[in-house]
Amino acid sequence: MHCGLAVPKANQTCRNHCTKCLYSLHVDDKDPGDRASECGGLMAPLAIDKSGKKGFMIFHKCLECGKITKNKIADDDDMDEVINLSANPLPRQN
Repeated sequence: MHCGLAVPKANQTCRNHCTKCLYSLHVDDKDPGDRASECGGLMAPLAIDKSGKKGFMIFHKCLECGKITKNKIADDDDMDEVINLSANPLPRQN
């Protein structure tokens, strides 16, 4: 991962990102959880979407192929990082 933290399993949802730095890996292809992507690139957190029915979502962008995805934040995510990202504009999704 990005910061080296050992990431625990999430209590309430599938986690696809680090609880500390919020970085992820590009492992899903078309559907969340399909683990069908061949890219495997590091995905940087870009912004927080606060408008959805699913709660706060983190937008990630793959540093290898440029794909943009989003995933729900978890209760144990670093809220300082979430707050910092919430000031960023939402990206356009591919």
